[in-house]
Amino acid sequence: MAETNNVNYSEDSIKSLDWREHIRLRPGMYIGKLGDGSAYDDGIYVLVKEIIDNSIDEHVMGYGKTIDIKITEHRVEVRDYGRGIPLGKVVDCVSKINTGGKYDSGAFQKSVGLNGVGTKAVNALSNYFKVQSVREGVTKIAEFEKGILNNDAAEQPSKERNGTFIAFEPDNTIFKNYHFRPEYLQEQLWNYAFLNAGLTINYNGQKYFSQNGLLDLLRHKTDEESLRYPLIHLKGNDIEISMSHSNQYGEEYYSFVNGQYTTQGGTHLAAFREAVVKTVREFYKKEFDAADIRASIVAAISVRVQEPVFESQTKTKLGSLNVAPEGASMRSFVNDFVKKYLDDFLHKNPTTADALLKRILQSERERKEIAGIKKLANDRAKKANMHNRKLRDCRVHRTDEKNDARHNTTLFITEGDSASGSITKSRDVQLQAVFSLRGKPLNCFGLTKKIVYENEEFNLLQHALNIEDGIEGLRYNRIVIATDADVDGMHIRLLLLTFFLQFFPELVRNGHVYILETPLFRVRNKKETQYCYTDTERQKAIKKLGPKPEITRFKGLGEISPEEFAGFIGEDIRLEPVILQKETQIAKLLNYFMGKNTPERQRFIIENLKVEKDLAEQIA
Repeated sequence: MAETNNVNYSEDSIKSLDWREHIRLRPGMYIGKLGDGSAYDDGIYVLVKEIIDNSIDEHVMGYGKTIDIKITEHRVEVRDYGRGIPLGKVVDCVSKINTGGKYDSGAFQKSVGLNGVGTKAVNALSNYFKVQSVREGVTKIAEFEKGILNNDAAEQPSKERNGTFIAFEPDNTIFKNYHFRPEYLQEQLWNYAFLNAGLTINYNGQKYFSQNGLLDLLRHKTDEESLRYPLIHLKGNDIEISMSHSNQYGEEYYSFVNGQYTTQGGTHLAAFREAVVKTVREFYKKEFDAADIRASIVAAISVRVQEPVFESQTKTKLGSLNVAPEGASMRSFVNDFVKKYLDDFLHKNPTTADALLKRILQSERERKEIAGIKKLANDRAKKANMHNRKLRDCRVHRTDEKNDARHNTTLFITEGDSASGSITKSRDVQLQAVFSLRGKPLNCFGLTKKIVYENEEFNLLQHALNIEDGIEGLRYNRIVIATDADVDGMHIRLLLLTFFLQFFPELVRNGHVYILETPLFRVRNKKETQYCYTDTERQKAIKKLGPKPEITRFKGLGEISPEEFAGFIGEDIRLEPVILQKETQIAKLLNYFMGKNTPERQRFIIENLKVEKDLAEQIA
C-alpha cells in the first residue's frame, strides 16, 4: 500500500512571488548561468549588457552619440546622452516588470530589449543600484538595495546634459567571488562600436569607435596577412556582411541581431551559411561540397528586424519565428541579399574570385587526402566509445537544450592515472567528465589535420568532444586542462593548447578552454585548514593561523586526496580562461612557442630568468 503523504496541500501552499523575489530565486531564467566572471557568458557580463543595450537603443533612435562607461572589479557605471527616462517613470522603469518604452514600436523600431525585464533583473541582483535621469534641466534619482527602493529623491534642477546614468554592484551572495575581466568587457564594447558606426564609447579612459562597421570587426578579429583575399564588405537595408577565407581550420562566424551578439547563431546565421554555398556553386557552375566552400571561412553578419524572437532571455540564439523586413522569411531575406550582392562582387573582382576558387580547391584536395584514414579512425573511435577507458563521461551534456545545468558541463583533461583517479572519485557525475591522457601528447605544430585521425589519442579526444564537424555539437561547455603545476605539467598544457589552436581555434575564441588552478599549499593548525594558490596567500595563511602551522606543498594532482579535491572542482572552482587577445596571431604564437626557433626562445628565457635570490627578495 502506498505511503500516505501527511503534508497538507491547501491555499496556504500556493505562493505568489513579487518581481524581485522571483528574479532572485530563479536568476538563471533571466541572465543564464551565474559564474564568477571567468567565462565571457557569465551572468555579470549579461548585467552589463542589459544596461548598455538601453543606451545603444537610444543611439539607434538618433539620440546620443556618446556613452561613458566606468567599470572596476565590482562596480559598473554607465552614462548615456539620450533623451533620459521620463522623470515620472524612473522608479517604475527599473522596478516594475513589463514597464518600459519599447512596447511602442514607433518609439523603438528595432530594439533588442523588448520584454521590460533586463534592467529590473540588474536591479534585483545588485547589492546597490542607482538610476538617474536628466531631462530638460531637471533630474530625478532613485537608489535600491537588492531591488528594494531605499531612496526616492524629489526632482531637482540640473545643469547636466539630457540622458540616463546607472550604477550597480552585483550581489556577491549570488555571484560568488566574482570580478570583471577587462578582456571580456573590451570585446563586448568593441562589438557595440562595430555594430553602431559613428558611436563613441569611452570605457575607463579608452575610446571605442568604428567608421566601417563589420569590416572593422573582421580587421579587429583576424590577421589580415593570413587572409586568402581582401575582406569583402556588403551592406544593404537592415543587413550587413563581411567575409574572407583564411588558412586556419574550421569556420569562424560572428552573428548579430539588432546589435545583440548571437553567440549560438540562429536562423540568420544558418541562412547565411546556406546562401554562401548556393551563391558560390552558381557562380563557378560547379557542385562543390558545402564543407569545402565553408572550410576556413571567417565571416560576420548583422541583421535588424522588428520584435526579434530569441530562444532564451539571454538572447544568444535567434529563433525560427522571425519575419525579416517586408514580411519575408529570414531565410529568403538573407539568401536573396547574398545571392545578389556576393555574386555581383565576385563578377566585379576577378582576382578575389580566383583566390576564393583556389582556397576551395585546396580544401577539396585536403579532404580527399584524409578520407581513407578518417574512415578508419572514425570506425576505431566508434569501437572505443563502446568501452572508452580514457573517458569517464557525465550524464548531462551541453547539447541537452532543455536542461539549464548544461552551461556547467565540464570535461577535465588530466595526465596519468593518479590525477585522473582523484578527479574521477570527487567529481559531480551529473556535470563533470574526465579524459585521461597517456603521458605527453604529440607536438602537432606544423602538421596537417591528418594527424588528428592518425593519432589515436587526438582522435578519441575529438570524438569525446564531438567537434569533428564544428563546435555546434560540442558536448561540454568547459574544456578544462588539469595538469600538475610543474615543468612537465606546463609542457602538457602547451601541447594541448597547440592542438586546440591549430585544429579547433573556435573552441578558444568562443571561450570554452580553461586551465584548472589547484592549490600549491595547504596550511593548517588543529582548528582550521586553508588552501593557498600563491605564495602570497601562503604568507597570509601563516599569519592568520598563528605560530608553526603545518604546511604541505602539493607537487602534483595525484597527491591531493579525493575528499580534498572535491572542494577545488565544486562551487569554488578556480579556472583561468584561455583568452586570445586582439593582437594575438595564432600562427606566429604557435611558431614562437612550439616551432624550431630554439635560439630565439632560449634568448628570451635567459633575459627574463629570475634566480632564487631575486624570488626570495620579492617574497620578503
